Amino acid sequence: MVRPLDDALAEVRALLLDPGLTRAVAAGRRRGQVPSVVRAEVRPVTLKGGTRLQIVTNDGARPHTRNVVPGPEAGAAVDALLAEPFGNWHVETADATVQLRVTKKGEAQVHRAAADRPAEPEAHDRAKEYLLEPGDPLFDAIGGNAAKRRQVDAFLRALAASVSPLPERLRVVDLGCGNAYLTFAAYRYLAGQGVDVDVVGVDVREDQRRRNTELAERLGCADRVRFVAGTIADAEVDFQPDLVLALHACDTATDEALARAVRWEAQWVLAAPCCHHDIAAQLRGTGLPSRTRCSPGRASSASASRTSSPTRCVRVCSACAVTRSRWWSSSTPATRRATCCSAPAARTRRRLRRSARSTRGWWPSGA
Repeated sequence: MVRPLDDALAEVRALLLDPGLTRAVAAGRRRGQVPSVVRAEVRPVTLKGGTRLQIVTNDGARPHTRNVVPGPEAGAAVDALLAEPFGNWHVETADATVQLRVTKKGEAQVHRAAADRPAEPEAHDRAKEYLLEPGDPLFDAIGGNAAKRRQVDAFLRALAASVSPLPERLRVVDLGCGNAYLTFAAYRYLAGQGVDVDVVGVDVREDQRRRNTELAERLGCADRVRFVAGTIADAEVDFQPDLVLALHACDTATDEALARAVRWEAQWVLAAPCCHHDIAAQLRGTGLPSRTRCSPGRASSASASRTSSPTRCVRVCSACAVTRSRWWSSSTPATRRATCCSAPAARTRRRLRRSARSTRGWWPSGA
Protein backbone atom coordinates (compact mmCIF):
# COMPACT_ATOMS: atom_id res chain seq x y z
CA MET A 1 0.00 0.00 0.00
CA VAL A 2 1.41 3.40 -1.03
CA ARG A 3 1.13 6.17 1.57
CA PRO A 4 2.59 9.62 2.18
CA LEU A 5 6.06 9.21 3.67
CA ASP A 6 5.41 11.45 6.70
CA ASP A 7 2.33 9.44 7.69
CA ALA A 8 4.20 6.14 7.34
CA LEU A 9 7.16 7.40 9.40
CA ALA A 10 4.75 8.60 12.10
CA GLU A 11 3.39 5.06 12.30
CA VAL A 12 6.92 3.67 12.52
CA ARG A 13 7.71 6.12 15.32
CA ALA A 14 4.71 4.93 17.32
CA LEU A 15 5.80 1.31 16.85
CA LEU A 16 9.39 2.02 17.90
CA LEU A 17 8.23 3.64 21.14
CA ASP A 18 5.54 1.04 21.85
CA PRO A 19 6.24 -1.43 24.71
CA GLY A 20 5.36 -4.26 22.31
CA LEU A 21 8.38 -3.59 20.08
CA THR A 22 10.52 -6.65 19.42
CA ARG A 23 13.08 -5.40 16.93
CA ALA A 24 13.47 -2.81 14.18
CA VAL A 25 16.11 -2.39 11.48
CA ALA A 26 16.73 0.60 9.21
CA ALA A 27 19.02 0.35 6.19
CA GLY A 28 19.47 1.44 2.60
CA ARG A 29 19.12 5.00 1.35
CA ARG A 30 16.66 7.17 -0.51
CA ARG A 31 17.24 8.39 -4.01
CA GLY A 32 19.87 11.13 -4.09
CA GLN A 33 20.41 11.07 -0.30
CA VAL A 34 22.93 9.33 1.96
CA PRO A 35 22.28 8.67 5.69
CA SER A 36 25.06 9.30 8.20
CA VAL A 37 25.07 5.61 9.17
CA VAL A 38 24.64 2.56 6.95
CA ARG A 39 22.45 0.60 9.34
CA ALA A 40 20.53 1.05 12.59
CA GLU A 41 18.88 -1.51 14.86
CA VAL A 42 16.45 -0.76 17.69
CA ARG A 43 15.28 -3.26 20.30
CA PRO A 44 14.21 -3.30 23.95
CA VAL A 45 16.65 -4.81 26.43
CA THR A 46 16.35 -5.63 30.11
CA LEU A 47 19.14 -4.21 32.28
CA LYS A 48 19.59 -4.04 36.03
CA GLY A 49 18.06 -0.58 36.02
CA GLY A 50 15.01 -1.75 34.08
CA THR A 51 13.94 -1.85 30.44
CA ARG A 52 15.88 0.33 28.01
CA LEU A 53 15.64 1.02 24.30
CA GLN A 54 18.90 -0.10 22.74
CA ILE A 55 19.96 1.67 19.55
CA VAL A 56 22.88 0.21 17.61
CA THR A 57 24.15 2.20 14.62
CA ASN A 58 26.90 1.18 12.24
CA ASP A 59 28.86 3.75 10.28
CA GLY A 60 30.54 1.13 8.11
CA ALA A 61 33.61 0.90 10.32
CA ARG A 62 32.22 -0.23 13.67
CA PRO A 63 28.95 -0.36 15.61
CA HIS A 64 27.94 2.22 18.23
CA THR A 65 25.51 1.24 20.99
CA ARG A 66 23.27 3.45 23.14
CA ASN A 67 20.79 2.39 25.81
CA VAL A 68 18.19 5.14 26.34
CA VAL A 69 15.48 5.44 28.97
CA PRO A 70 11.88 5.14 27.70
CA GLY A 71 10.24 8.55 27.57
CA PRO A 72 11.54 11.86 26.24
CA GLU A 73 15.11 10.55 25.82
CA ALA A 74 13.94 7.59 23.76
CA GLY A 75 11.61 9.83 21.74
CA ALA A 76 14.44 12.19 20.83
CA ALA A 77 16.71 9.29 19.84
CA VAL A 78 13.98 7.76 17.64
CA ASP A 79 13.25 11.13 16.00
CA ALA A 80 16.92 11.47 15.12
CA LEU A 81 16.86 8.05 13.44
CA LEU A 82 13.67 8.81 11.52
CA ALA A 83 15.26 12.02 10.24
CA GLU A 84 17.96 9.96 8.52
CA PRO A 85 17.17 9.24 4.83
CA PHE A 86 16.97 5.47 5.21
CA GLY A 87 15.37 3.68 2.29
CA ASN A 88 13.91 0.77 4.28
CA TRP A 89 12.46 0.10 7.71
CA HIS A 90 11.62 -3.36 9.06
CA VAL A 91 9.72 -3.31 12.35
CA GLU A 92 8.68 -6.37 14.37
CA THR A 93 6.25 -6.06 17.28
CA ALA A 94 4.32 -8.49 19.42
CA ASP A 95 1.31 -8.13 17.10
CA ALA A 96 2.61 -7.41 13.61
CA THR A 97 5.53 -7.06 11.24
CA VAL A 98 5.67 -3.81 9.27
CA GLN A 99 7.93 -3.19 6.29
CA LEU A 100 8.37 0.30 4.87
CA ARG A 101 10.17 1.02 1.60
CA VAL A 102 10.69 4.52 0.22
CA THR A 103 9.96 4.65 -3.51
CA LYS A 104 11.77 6.73 -6.15
CA LYS A 105 8.92 9.24 -5.96
CA GLY A 106 9.51 9.74 -2.23
CA GLU A 107 6.40 7.87 -1.16
CA ALA A 108 6.17 4.99 1.31
CA GLN A 109 5.34 1.45 0.23
CA VAL A 110 4.04 -0.20 3.42
CA HIS A 111 3.37 -3.88 3.98
CA ARG A 112 1.89 -5.24 7.20
CA ALA A 113 1.66 -8.89 8.30
CA ALA A 114 0.64 -10.66 11.49
CA ALA A 115 3.43 -11.46 13.94
CA ASP A 116 4.57 -15.08 14.19
CA ARG A 117 4.61 -15.05 17.98
CA PRO A 118 4.81 -12.52 20.83
CA ALA A 119 8.27 -11.82 22.20
CA GLU A 120 9.53 -10.47 25.50
CA PRO A 121 12.31 -7.89 25.72
CA GLU A 122 15.64 -9.63 25.32
CA ALA A 123 18.23 -9.67 28.06
CA HIS A 124 21.19 -7.39 27.48
CA ASP A 125 23.58 -10.35 27.66
CA ARG A 126 22.35 -12.87 25.12
CA ALA A 127 22.72 -16.52 26.05
CA LYS A 128 25.53 -18.26 24.19
CA GLU A 129 24.39 -21.04 21.91
CA TYR A 130 26.11 -24.36 22.60
CA LEU A 131 26.04 -27.41 20.35
CA LEU A 132 25.71 -29.47 23.52
CA GLU A 133 23.61 -27.74 26.16
CA PRO A 134 25.42 -26.91 29.45
CA GLY A 135 22.65 -28.78 31.28
CA ASP A 136 23.37 -32.03 29.42
CA PRO A 137 23.75 -35.03 31.78
CA LEU A 138 27.26 -35.54 30.42
CA PHE A 139 28.55 -32.46 32.26
CA ASP A 140 27.01 -33.65 35.50
CA ALA A 141 28.75 -36.99 35.05
CA ILE A 142 32.20 -35.61 34.23
CA GLY A 143 31.96 -32.59 36.54
CA GLY A 144 32.56 -30.15 33.71
CA ASN A 145 33.21 -26.50 34.58
CA ALA A 146 32.84 -23.54 32.23
CA ALA A 147 36.27 -24.10 30.68
CA LYS A 148 35.44 -27.74 30.00
CA ARG A 149 32.14 -26.78 28.38
CA ARG A 150 33.91 -24.27 26.15
CA GLN A 151 36.45 -26.90 25.12
CA VAL A 152 33.70 -29.41 24.34
CA ASP A 153 31.80 -26.81 22.31
CA ALA A 154 34.92 -25.86 20.34
CA PHE A 155 35.54 -29.52 19.55
CA LEU A 156 31.94 -30.10 18.46
CA ARG A 157 32.04 -27.06 16.19
CA ALA A 158 35.17 -28.45 14.53
CA LEU A 159 33.42 -31.80 14.19
CA ALA A 160 30.28 -30.22 12.72
CA ALA A 161 32.33 -28.20 10.23
CA SER A 162 34.37 -31.24 9.14
CA VAL A 163 31.64 -33.87 8.87
CA SER A 164 29.13 -31.91 6.81
CA PRO A 165 26.56 -32.82 5.79
CA LEU A 166 26.08 -35.43 8.48
CA PRO A 167 25.54 -38.95 7.12
CA GLU A 168 22.69 -41.16 8.26
CA ARG A 169 25.14 -43.65 9.80
CA LEU A 170 28.57 -42.99 11.28
CA ARG A 171 31.12 -45.27 12.93
CA VAL A 172 33.62 -43.49 15.15
CA VAL A 173 36.85 -44.60 16.86
CA ASP A 174 38.60 -42.40 19.43
CA LEU A 175 42.25 -43.43 19.73
CA GLY A 176 43.84 -42.55 23.06
CA CYS A 177 40.49 -41.47 24.49
CA GLY A 178 41.66 -40.99 28.10
CA ASN A 179 38.72 -39.97 30.30
CA ALA A 180 36.57 -39.97 27.15
CA TYR A 181 34.62 -36.78 27.79
CA LEU A 182 35.12 -35.77 24.16
CA THR A 183 34.19 -39.30 23.09
CA PHE A 184 30.87 -39.02 24.92
CA ALA A 185 30.38 -35.44 23.68
CA ALA A 186 30.79 -36.58 20.07
CA TYR A 187 28.25 -39.38 20.59
CA ARG A 188 25.66 -37.19 22.29
CA TYR A 189 25.95 -34.47 19.66
CA LEU A 190 25.75 -36.85 16.71
CA ALA A 191 22.91 -38.87 18.22
CA GLY A 192 21.07 -35.63 18.96
CA GLN A 193 21.34 -34.75 15.25
CA GLY A 194 19.60 -38.00 14.33
CA VAL A 195 22.73 -39.86 13.21
CA ASP A 196 22.84 -43.64 13.71
CA VAL A 197 26.23 -43.64 15.43
CA ASP A 198 28.47 -46.28 17.05
CA VAL A 199 31.57 -45.23 18.99
CA VAL A 200 34.57 -47.19 20.27
CA GLY A 201 37.12 -45.59 22.58
CA VAL A 202 40.64 -47.02 22.76
CA ASP A 203 43.01 -46.44 25.66
CA VAL A 204 46.03 -48.37 26.84
CA ARG A 205 44.91 -48.38 30.48
CA GLU A 206 42.50 -51.05 31.69
CA ASP A 207 41.31 -48.90 34.60
CA GLN A 208 40.26 -46.20 32.13
CA ARG A 209 38.33 -48.77 30.12
CA ARG A 210 36.42 -49.87 33.23
CA ARG A 211 35.74 -46.29 34.32
CA ASN A 212 34.52 -45.20 30.89
CA THR A 213 32.35 -48.30 30.51
CA GLU A 214 30.67 -47.57 33.85
CA LEU A 215 30.09 -43.98 32.76
CA ALA A 216 28.51 -45.18 29.51
CA GLU A 217 26.13 -47.35 31.53
CA ARG A 218 25.19 -44.41 33.75
CA LEU A 219 24.49 -42.27 30.68
CA GLY A 220 22.40 -45.05 29.13
CA CYS A 221 24.50 -45.43 25.98
CA ALA A 222 26.56 -48.55 26.74
CA ASP A 223 25.06 -50.32 23.71
CA ARG A 224 26.39 -47.60 21.41
CA VAL A 225 29.56 -46.38 23.14
CA ARG A 226 32.08 -49.09 24.00
CA PHE A 227 35.67 -49.07 25.21
CA VAL A 228 38.60 -51.40 24.69
CA ALA A 229 42.01 -51.51 26.36
CA GLY A 230 45.03 -51.75 24.11
CA THR A 231 47.62 -49.82 22.18
CA ILE A 232 46.64 -47.62 19.28
CA ALA A 233 48.48 -49.84 16.82
CA ASP A 234 47.07 -53.17 18.04
CA ALA A 235 43.67 -52.50 19.64
CA GLU A 236 40.89 -54.65 18.21
CA VAL A 237 37.95 -52.73 16.78
CA ASP A 238 35.11 -54.74 15.25
CA PHE A 239 34.30 -52.27 12.46
CA GLN A 240 36.07 -50.04 9.96
CA PRO A 241 35.48 -46.47 11.17
CA ASP A 242 34.32 -43.56 9.07
CA LEU A 243 35.67 -41.00 11.56
CA VAL A 244 38.84 -41.32 13.64
CA LEU A 245 39.54 -39.03 16.59
CA ALA A 246 43.00 -38.63 18.11
CA LEU A 247 42.71 -35.72 20.49
CA HIS A 248 44.63 -36.88 23.56
CA ALA A 249 47.31 -39.07 21.98
CA CYS A 250 50.71 -37.85 23.17
CA ASP A 251 54.20 -38.02 21.71
CA THR A 252 54.52 -40.57 18.87
CA ALA A 253 51.03 -41.95 19.62
CA THR A 254 49.72 -39.24 17.29
CA ASP A 255 51.72 -40.78 14.44
CA GLU A 256 50.41 -44.23 15.32
CA ALA A 257 46.84 -42.89 15.29
CA LEU A 258 47.30 -41.25 11.88
CA ALA A 259 48.84 -44.43 10.48
CA ARG A 260 45.96 -46.53 11.85
CA ALA A 261 43.41 -44.14 10.36
CA VAL A 262 45.09 -44.41 6.96
CA ARG A 263 45.07 -48.22 7.14
CA TRP A 264 41.35 -48.06 7.97
CA GLU A 265 40.87 -45.65 5.04
CA ALA A 266 38.81 -43.44 7.34
CA GLN A 267 36.95 -40.67 5.55
CA TRP A 268 37.55 -38.11 8.32
CA VAL A 269 40.38 -37.67 10.81
CA LEU A 270 40.26 -35.11 13.62
CA ALA A 271 43.63 -35.05 15.37
CA ALA A 272 45.42 -32.68 17.71
CA PRO A 273 49.06 -33.34 16.78
CA CYS A 274 51.15 -33.73 19.90
CA CYS A 275 53.90 -33.38 21.03
CA HIS A 276 57.57 -32.58 20.61
CA HIS A 277 58.79 -35.02 23.29
CA ASP A 278 60.38 -37.41 20.79
CA ILE A 279 62.20 -34.64 18.91
CA ALA A 280 63.30 -33.07 22.19
CA ALA A 281 64.74 -36.35 23.43
CA GLN A 282 66.70 -36.81 20.20
CA LEU A 283 68.08 -33.27 20.31
CA ARG A 284 69.03 -33.67 23.95
CA GLY A 285 70.88 -36.81 22.96
CA THR A 286 73.14 -34.92 20.56
CA GLY A 287 75.27 -33.66 23.42
CA LEU A 288 74.48 -30.05 22.60
CA PRO A 289 73.93 -27.72 25.54
CA SER A 290 70.29 -27.02 26.32
CA ARG A 291 71.16 -23.44 27.17
CA THR A 292 73.82 -21.21 25.67
CA ARG A 293 74.87 -17.87 27.11
CA CYS A 294 74.94 -15.27 24.35
CA SER A 295 77.19 -12.24 24.85
CA PRO A 296 77.26 -9.12 22.66
CA GLY A 297 80.55 -10.33 21.19
CA ARG A 298 79.01 -13.61 20.21
CA ALA A 299 76.02 -11.83 18.69
CA SER A 300 78.27 -9.68 16.52
CA SER A 301 80.35 -12.65 15.47
CA ALA A 302 77.15 -14.52 14.61
CA SER A 303 76.05 -11.69 12.31
CA ALA A 304 79.49 -11.61 10.74
CA SER A 305 79.59 -15.35 10.16
CA ARG A 306 76.69 -15.90 7.78
CA THR A 307 77.80 -19.45 6.98
CA SER A 308 77.37 -20.90 10.46
CA SER A 309 77.36 -24.64 10.91
CA PRO A 310 74.21 -26.66 11.74
CA THR A 311 75.64 -27.24 15.20
CA ARG A 312 75.83 -23.50 15.82
CA CYS A 313 72.23 -23.07 14.59
CA VAL A 314 71.09 -25.71 17.05
CA ARG A 315 72.92 -23.94 19.87
CA VAL A 316 71.32 -20.61 18.98
CA CYS A 317 67.83 -22.11 18.78
CA SER A 318 68.38 -23.86 22.12
CA ALA A 319 69.59 -20.74 23.90
CA CYS A 320 66.14 -19.65 25.13
CA ALA A 321 63.45 -21.85 26.67
CA VAL A 322 60.67 -20.17 24.67
CA THR A 323 62.56 -20.45 21.37
CA ARG A 324 63.58 -24.00 22.20
CA SER A 325 59.98 -25.09 22.88
CA ARG A 326 58.61 -23.45 19.73
CA TRP A 327 61.41 -24.86 17.62
CA TRP A 328 60.75 -28.38 18.85
CA SER A 329 57.01 -27.90 18.29
CA SER A 330 57.67 -26.80 14.70
CA SER A 331 60.20 -29.57 14.09
CA THR A 332 57.69 -32.30 14.96
CA PRO A 333 55.18 -31.64 12.12
CA ALA A 334 58.10 -30.90 9.77
CA THR A 335 59.56 -34.31 10.55
CA ARG A 336 56.17 -35.93 10.00
CA ARG A 337 55.88 -34.27 6.61
CA ALA A 338 59.43 -35.22 5.63
CA THR A 339 58.64 -38.82 6.51
CA CYS A 340 55.43 -38.77 4.46
CA CYS A 341 57.29 -37.30 1.48
CA SER A 342 59.73 -40.21 1.28
CA ALA A 343 59.34 -42.51 -1.72
CA PRO A 344 58.06 -45.58 0.22
CA ALA A 345 55.32 -43.43 1.77
CA ALA A 346 54.00 -41.95 -1.48
CA ARG A 347 50.99 -44.24 -1.60
CA THR A 348 50.16 -43.57 2.05
CA ARG A 349 50.49 -39.83 1.45
CA ARG A 350 48.05 -39.93 -1.47
CA ARG A 351 45.57 -41.97 0.55
CA LEU A 352 45.84 -39.60 3.50
CA ARG A 353 45.16 -36.61 1.24
CA ARG A 354 42.17 -38.35 -0.24
CA SER A 355 40.55 -39.71 2.91
CA ALA A 356 41.48 -37.39 5.78
CA ARG A 357 40.62 -33.82 6.52
CA SER A 358 42.75 -31.96 9.03
CA THR A 359 41.04 -29.49 11.33
CA ARG A 360 43.29 -27.05 13.14
CA GLY A 361 42.97 -23.97 15.29
CA TRP A 362 40.27 -25.09 17.72
CA TRP A 363 42.39 -26.96 20.25
CA PRO A 364 42.99 -24.91 23.41
CA SER A 365 46.57 -24.04 24.23
CA GLY A 366 48.12 -26.26 26.82
CA ALA A 367 45.74 -29.16 26.14
